[in-house]
Amino acid sequence: MVFKRMLGAFGVGAPSVDTVLSTPRTRPGGTLDGEVRLKGGDFDAEIEHITLGLVARVEIEHGDMESSGVGEFSRAQVSGPFTLRKGEDRVVTFQLPVPWETPISEIGGQPLTGMALGVRTELAIAKAVDKGDLDLIAVEPLPSQLRILEAFLDLGFRFKSADLEVGRLYGVDQELPFYQEIEFYPPSQQRGVVGEVEVTFVATPSGLVVVLEADKRAGRFSGDAIGHFTISHEDALRTDWAGEIGRWLSGLSQYGLSQYGHGGYGHGGRHGHDHEHHHRGGAGVGAMAAAGALGVAGGLVAGEVVEEIFEGAEDEGGDW
Repeated sequence: MVFKRMLGAFGVGAPSVDTVLSTPRTRPGGTLDGEVRLKGGDFDAEIEHITLGLVARVEIEHGDMESSGVGEFSRAQVSGPFTLRKGEDRVVTFQLPVPWETPISEIGGQPLTGMALGVRTELAIAKAVDKGDLDLIAVEPLPSQLRILEAFLDLGFRFKSADLEVGRLYGVDQELPFYQEIEFYPPSQQRGVVGEVEVTFVATPSGLVVVLEADKRAGRFSGDAIGHFTISHEDALRTDWAGEIGRWLSGLSQYGLSQYGHGGYGHGGRHGHDHEHHHRGGAGVGAMAAAGALGVAGGLVAGEVVEEIFEGAEDEGGDW
C-alpha cells in the first residue's frame, strides 16, 4: 500500500511524502509496520514532526437522523524535529500500535461492507500541517472473535453489513468513543421471532465482551433483546457458540425481555444471569458527548466530504 503526495500546502517545490505499509493487514492489539519516505524539495525544510493516525468512517445518530463522518481514534508520533535538506532522501521507519478495540474490516480476505479504515500521515513543516491521503488497512478478527462469527454462519445467518456507531455501550468498560455493529439476517426458521441480529465486540488483552442485539418480533413482548457475554480469549475458543446463540434465540421466543434480557460468562467459563437489560448509549446526550470527544481528538469530518477524503485512497486501488 503506497500513497504519494506533493505537499501543495507548502508551495511549489516542497518536499514529497510516500508512506508504505509493509503489513497492511493486522488484528486488534497488533501493529502496523512501514516506512515514511521523504524526498526533499527545492529548499531546505524544517520538519517539526511526523504523526500517523488510525482513522475510520463512523455513523452519528441525531434523533431520527443519521450522518457519517471520519474520525481519528489513535495516533502516534513517529518522528520529532529535523531538517530535510534540498533534494535529500530520508526514510522514517515505524511500528504503529493497533488498539484492542479496533473494528474488524475483513474476514478471510473478504472486506466487510460498510467498513472503512486507514492510516493518515501528518507532516508538520514550519507551523503548517499537511494531512496526507489515506493508506488503506485491513483488520482481521482475533481467533476468539472469528469463532463467534463462524457460529452465526453455522446457524444459517447471512452477513448483512457492518458499521461504527458513535456512543457508549451500557455497562461496558470501553476506551474508544464508538463501537462496531456486525449485522446478520436471521435464518428462515428465526424470521418470525427476530429481525436483524447484531454482534459487537469489545476486546482487551485478556478477553472479550460480546454484546448481541436482536430485534424481537414475536410473543407478548417486542423490542430490542440484548445478550451480554464476558469471556477470555482461551475460553471463547472452547465454547460451543452455535449452541449458546441458539439457546439465546430460543429464549427470546419463550420469555419477555425482562426475563431474558441479559446473560453472562465469567473468565473461567462461569455462567451467571443478573437479569439486567443492557442497551446502547448511542443516542442522546451520551452519544453527543462521545461525538464531541471524537471530533476534538481526531477531527471528525462532516459526511458530505467523506468521499472526497477517501478519493485519494481509492485512486490507489483500494476497496472502500
